[in-house]
Amino acid sequence: MSESRVIRPGVSAVIRDRDGRLLLQERTDNGYWGLPGGAVEYGEALTNALRREVEEETGLIVDVGRLIGLYSDPALGQIVTYPDGNIAHFVSSCFACSILSGTLALSDETSGVAWFAPAALPDNLYTMHRIRIEDALTDTEIPFVR
Repeated sequence: MSESRVIRPGVSAVIRDRDGRLLLQERTDNGYWGLPGGAVEYGEALTNALRREVEEETGLIVDVGRLIGLYSDPALGQIVTYPDGNIAHFVSSCFACSILSGTLALSDETSGVAWFAPAALPDNLYTMHRIRIEDALTDTEIPFVR
């Protein structure tokens, strides 16, 4: 089998509750925690992809708010090697989102969803998502580019 190397647009959502806790998703494929999100499909707008991914992974319908940042630096974990040998370099956008409706639910991709205080994030949180969370918590209006 030959490996493929692709560049993929990605999206992630920082969702906070009234107490400032962050919603994280535990992935079924590797047990890591991260922000809800995923890959943008061909012909799909970033915001539509983000709404779709959040609903698929958490059961929630969200409103997409401010752009937190754009992330592409390989040193920040933006290159992912899959078990089948394929490699994707993600150029990801991260947005602050607010919940419109829905109920937290699990899916084929999600083995857990939970709220975490910023000072008590899980140890097995994706490094790239930890950076996005830190950027989001600055509450700056100027997006980060990393």
